Amino acid sequence: MKVHNVALVGAGRMGELHARNAASNPRFRLAAIADHNEQLASSVARETASAAASYGEILGDPNIDAVMVASSTSSHLENVLAALGAGKSVFCEKPLSLDAAALADALPGIEASSKPVFIAFNRRFDPHLRDLKSRLDGGLIGSLETIHIINHDPALPRLDFIPRSGGLFKDFTIHDFDTARWLIGEEFVELFAVGACLIDQEIAALGDIDTAKLILKSAGGTLCLISNSRRTGYGYDQRVELFGSKGALRVDNLPGTTVSKLDEAGGNGASFPFSFAERYAEAYRAELDHFADVLDGNAAPSTGPHDTLRALRLADAAERSFKSGTRIRLEGVMGDA
Repeated sequence: MKVHNVALVGAGRMGELHARNAASNPRFRLAAIADHNEQLASSVARETASAAASYGEILGDPNIDAVMVASSTSSHLENVLAALGAGKSVFCEKPLSLDAAALADALPGIEASSKPVFIAFNRRFDPHLRDLKSRLDGGLIGSLETIHIINHDPALPRLDFIPRSGGLFKDFTIHDFDTARWLIGEEFVELFAVGACLIDQEIAALGDIDTAKLILKSAGGTLCLISNSRRTGYGYDQRVELFGSKGALRVDNLPGTTVSKLDEAGGNGASFPFSFAERYAEAYRAELDHFADVLDGNAAPSTGPHDTLRALRLADAAERSFKSGTRIRLEGVMGDA
């Protein structure tokens, strides 16, 4: 088994998650961690038996095979391009950029690189969603007619995150755009989005929304409904339903146990995950294994820059639809992504 030397840039919430997974995966050696907050980088490095370093030191180290980019989203593209320029393979947390035009301009250079770029859309690696897609592709429910995606966070993020998040559609709904495209297997041609601040008006003051509903229509006529909220109060609500000509398929929330209690007060079952890290723990580990397969030369990245560009263009269209109150036709909008 080949062991790949990797380094991480970005030691925040997602970076720490990826650092722990890389440190515990026998196919990787986590060599170094960089972050503009040197104290944070040192803390995560100590936890993962790695070393804190500057990004320049990482890029200049010939022994480092690949870079995992989990820095702030606005810096993803810059850090990825720097890694490719240094001859490193890249694992990048979604999305690759917040700016579709900038990403489109950078694509020729990215594609000209001999090194692979994997964009980590973690839903594609969730075993339950992969089973769902396998059954769909196997014709279990006939031809797909409609799809419902519920993606609701348990609690609001810190308000200082909102201005740098890229907005609800790019930070949050982008997962659902990619999941829907992956499940359906074709592009969307129409989109309508409505949104509001129903949870905290401070989010509106920061120029964003916290709740949204979207309806999309695919080229083949499949309808998709996406529901987003930044707060449930009861857990991380992650459900997908597929309705076809011969039946339906569903992935529900995953309880901690299937044991439930019944008494005079009624039924009481186990709670389901409260955080994305808990709900998609297997997916995060699986996407890292996929990246190892890519580095071994046994697989091509399952999601790359073009997938991010398509999802970003859907996010931009959703923003235009929300602000204008109109349906957006996507012919000519998606470009050659």
